[in-house]
Amino acid sequence: MKKIYSLITGTGSYVPSKVIKNDDFLNYNFLESTGEKIDKENREIVDKFEEITTISERRYAEDHQSTSDLALIAAEQAIKSAGIDREELDYVIMAHNFGETKPNDTRIDILPTLASRVKAKLGIQSPNAVAYDVLFGCPGWVQALIQADYYIRSGDAKKILVIGADVLSRISDPHDRDSMIYADGAGAAIVEAMESETPMGIIGHNSRSDSVEYANLLHMGYSYNRELADKKDLYLKMNGRRLYQYALENVPKAIKSGLDKLKLHVNDVKKVLIHQANGKMDDAILKRLFKLYGINDIPESVMPMTISWLGNSSVATVPTLLDMVMRGKMNGHNISSG
Repeated sequence: MKKIYSLITGTGSYVPSKVIKNDDFLNYNFLESTGEKIDKENREIVDKFEEITTISERRYAEDHQSTSDLALIAAEQAIKSAGIDREELDYVIMAHNFGETKPNDTRIDILPTLASRVKAKLGIQSPNAVAYDVLFGCPGWVQALIQADYYIRSGDAKKILVIGADVLSRISDPHDRDSMIYADGAGAAIVEAMESETPMGIIGHNSRSDSVEYANLLHMGYSYNRELADKKDLYLKMNGRRLYQYALENVPKAIKSGLDKLKLHVNDVKKVLIHQANGKMDDAILKRLFKLYGINDIPESVMPMTISWLGNSSVATVPTLLDMVMRGKMNGHNISSG
């Protein structure tokens, strides 16, 4: 008996051209959360940062680019890659966390929705292409893909554009050393309905939200620089140590639960595409995942990584990584049928 499955038929991404290396932070005035100057030389701060995160450089959007501009480029690539008529899209779903970020402006601008802005920039006339946003933290693009899968499996939709884009460089506090983690970027995919007697495309998912104890791991707060704080502008803040611990404890279990639903073993998995948050953390998550199966030796090249040179671009990391693998831009990595 044939069933409807969601197949990714096209991908796209945009990696900004502005390269920001770690040495570019050597002249920054990094402060403690109390507003006091960190009692270390910037060279030591930057070198320790790279040791902990593996990040040596990241990409920032150009001054003339807004979040929807980055998303537009990724979306155009995905549509071209899939070879579809954009007027046939049933949904345009866009994941982001900070709205239409612009130079020298930390205000959150989410009206109209970014999905609507991108739909307009794509020139899609069809009113049947429903455009809406998803705010779900860094896993936002994955969650948007899950929603697209539901629409397609229900028979409600046949073609959906799923985008993830964020410009973190403009909402991060330049006096907070954590700001070195953040980057800008966009990724997108076209998901289409396919009938098949055997499972194909997206075959399952698993999500979890731990809000009672962990809602404030990421939040908006005032600058560590008291002069900027007096202006009441809000910047992205992170409880890095606690977030690291949360990820190590819960992400491997969440992945295993997803595989258990499908009666799959981790050895059945050929590639793990993980959010590019922190290189050392992602490696530790993978090790813990395999240890849940009693496996100490992790297969080589199972987890492609871009964090060291692209940084953490929030919702854009996973679709960008997927697009790069699909386009043969990640040496030693490819995805094929099955």
